[in-house]
Amino acid sequence: MTISDSTRPQAFPLARGREKGYDRAAVDAFLSQARGTFEAGGAALDARSVREVAFPLKRGGYQVAAVDAALGRIEDAFAARERERAIADAGPDAWVEHAREEAQVILDRMSRARRERFDRVGILSYGYSTDEVDLVTDRLTRFFEAGEPITVDQVRGAAFRSVRGGYREEQVDALLDAVIGVMLAVR
Repeated sequence: MTISDSTRPQAFPLARGREKGYDRAAVDAFLSQARGTFEAGGAALDARSVREVAFPLKRGGYQVAAVDAALGRIEDAFAARERERAIADAGPDAWVEHAREEAQVILDRMSRARRERFDRVGILSYGYSTDEVDLVTDRLTRFFEAGEPITVDQVRGAAFRSVRGGYREEQVDALLDAVIGVMLAVR
């Protein structure tokens, strides 16, 4: 006997009403791949690929927040394994030095003048609000320089309004990904 889609237990709560959620088939396929890779100890996926995965939005899909929370935990597990392997291969001093170098690259970007930290889109195009991004990068700078508390989940959850002439989204997203990578590396 097989379980039909309508009677199979759902991995996540479903989006309600008109709200869209992540495509269930895409999420289920990715989670299956992630579990298989992790259990086999393979390298087909890593923490960065988990962080960068994107799913189509559909009516009746999984609730975005629930899936994102699970992806955060999966990313943490892959990052911990990557850290353990790197330390075993090169030693803890090399691992710390690598993380320190990456943190310095991030700090160099964030120490630029406010409103000049990232490229801007054209005046008729939309990008991230410069003021909002600068507030987050100021806080991240204090984290790296003075140890001001901030969590990986707070960085993951950073969201910015779209405004005309704002910062180029790809650059901001890449920096936030790099910050998360360093934070996970030194946990």
